[in-house]
Amino acid sequence: MGSRQIVAVLQLGGVFTTDDDGHMTYSGGEAHAMLVKSDLKRMVEFHADSETTDIYVIKKVDNRVKSSVADSSAPADSAIVGTTPDGSKRQKICASWENTITGVGQVFEGPKEFRDALHKYAIAHRFHYRFVKNDSSRVTVECTDEGCPWRIHASKSSANQEFMIKKVVGSHTCESETVKSNRLASQKWVASVIKEKLRDSPNYRPRDIANDLQREYGLSLNYSQAWRGKLIARKELYSPHEEACNQLPWFRDRIFATNPGSMATVEALEGSKFRFFVAFHASLHGFENGCRPLLFLDVITVKPNKHWKLLGATSVDGEGDVFPVALSVVDDESQENWHWFLEQLQASLPMPGDITFISNGRSGLWDDVSLIFPDSYHGYNVNFFIEEFKTKLDDSWSEEVKDIMVEHLKDAIYSCRVDEFNHYLDLIKAESDKLAEWLLETKPERWSDALFKGSRLGQYTCNISETIAEWIPNRYELPVVQLLDTIRCNLMEMIYTRRESSNTWSEVLTPSANQKLQEEMNKALSLSVVCSTENDGNNNVFEVCDGSVYTVNIDTWECTCRKWHVSGIPCCHAIAVFEQTDQNPVEYCSKYFRRDYYRMTYAMSINPIPDVIVPPASTDVTQSMGLQPCPILARRQVGRPKEKPADPRIAIKRAVRCSRCKGYGHNKATCKVPLTT
Repeated sequence: MGSRQIVAVLQLGGVFTTDDDGHMTYSGGEAHAMLVKSDLKRMVEFHADSETTDIYVIKKVDNRVKSSVADSSAPADSAIVGTTPDGSKRQKICASWENTITGVGQVFEGPKEFRDALHKYAIAHRFHYRFVKNDSSRVTVECTDEGCPWRIHASKSSANQEFMIKKVVGSHTCESETVKSNRLASQKWVASVIKEKLRDSPNYRPRDIANDLQREYGLSLNYSQAWRGKLIARKELYSPHEEACNQLPWFRDRIFATNPGSMATVEALEGSKFRFFVAFHASLHGFENGCRPLLFLDVITVKPNKHWKLLGATSVDGEGDVFPVALSVVDDESQENWHWFLEQLQASLPMPGDITFISNGRSGLWDDVSLIFPDSYHGYNVNFFIEEFKTKLDDSWSEEVKDIMVEHLKDAIYSCRVDEFNHYLDLIKAESDKLAEWLLETKPERWSDALFKGSRLGQYTCNISETIAEWIPNRYELPVVQLLDTIRCNLMEMIYTRRESSNTWSEVLTPSANQKLQEEMNKALSLSVVCSTENDGNNNVFEVCDGSVYTVNIDTWECTCRKWHVSGIPCCHAIAVFEQTDQNPVEYCSKYFRRDYYRMTYAMSINPIPDVIVPPASTDVTQSMGLQPCPILARRQVGRPKEKPADPRIAIKRAVRCSRCKGYGHNKATCKVPLTT
């Protein structure tokens, strides 16, 4: 537009005429010119920077349906007659809805049927109403517009108990401009209208629902209303269990087709129950070639989902971040389900031998892990163990004493030498013999670095539950297939993001391993090194003075402090030896902290499954594998229900009022007020 100004020409009082070639011209009336600085300028620029832009302001046409209603004095067969709405307002409307309410004497099966008919009638004739009385025996409704006298009453007939319209009062005098059409579209009504279309088109989007209802019924819905209506319709069409029964076999086959080398199993159980296991090829490859042989076993609770539990096996990469390996969908965290999960995991892993498992030890996991993975090691999840320890503390102790006891336990957990472990255990025993005995009963070789035989490499806990919780929307319950595919999508994105990030690294070790190594190098600056007198001719054994004397063996990668063995990163004593012998400490770090191993962890990609949301599979497919397309009864959740019932102690009750004396606190039968004449 340059520096030119925009002039808006406003014409009024004339008429539009259409030429033979279809062009529209305006003639007659008045014309006024005015400068426009911003709004019209943006509009002109939007339309390809055209020289002129025509804006037509047309007077709003009242499409209000005028209807007359019959009084109770009219004959029983009198009807309520209404005119058809203007087609320019709504392109389609169910004409039959205009006469769902015909007048006094009309009979319905019950109050519900009457309310449904009234709702359709209000939509067709575009008015709002409120319930004055609404119960199983009578329904009285009036127009919400102030001053509009329209009112209708229906109740059970005393003769044959039919639900009948008894009275219709007045006619509508309200104006259509005051009607907000979105109030007429309740969630249940939207669900009833879209149910059949949703059955045929599971991808029916809320925005499409809103557009269709606007076009077909003249109702303006926002996105939230359409989404809630779809949610109700979806639940009415098929329960989450039925969807799972129908779609899981299909989902398993799609995993095989799109991600070759993956492991997926769906198993039918008694009572129409099932369980599902999946381990993608990219996860299995990454665990075998890049991750340390460490798996955390944990149950993952998806908050909005009350029907399923996720059992997970999760490793950690060279940065200490979670790396999900396998997931299973089950109905509860039982020993039977855990046993089945471990069997599927054992069949999936290409290296099922020397693996260290970490868990909370519940649901019989100690026995199942040792049975299915006989060469493995099994330890406690440290965070869980510390929380369990806190429950054993004496209530009579002060908070300061409790904190000290927890610190003693942490020192006992992270102590790498047996003598240090015994020292901190004695400190706990000095305060409570009972607590020390409980710690010994839990088998310290499952949680103390000084006694644990497995290889944790400094990883004591895993936050996979928090990670999965961030991936799953907590506003509503997802069908199980969409739940699994949501996790798959996030895994796919996680693998890609971390792979791209690692491509920018220039160091041999991962950033976190480099930081730990640098901290040990700083500690080694003040240490002195001498050759050991007990090397038996081996020049690779040294003694390092650090208050105490520690022996370092370069050949076996060992130090008597045991921190090198426990963490996989050379301790300060070993680094002091490397400095003296002019060796690179990086070469003595565990391979699982190397950049190349990290990249191997994320070398493979999880491929998309493009058509996840599909109609349920046929009954023949589900029945052929023993799954019945019928709902599974949801298990009652442990603990108090989340929705608290009303407290009877604070409930507000209506006072009893006597119908004879109008007093409060008693009724007519117990009234003692003398009658007055």
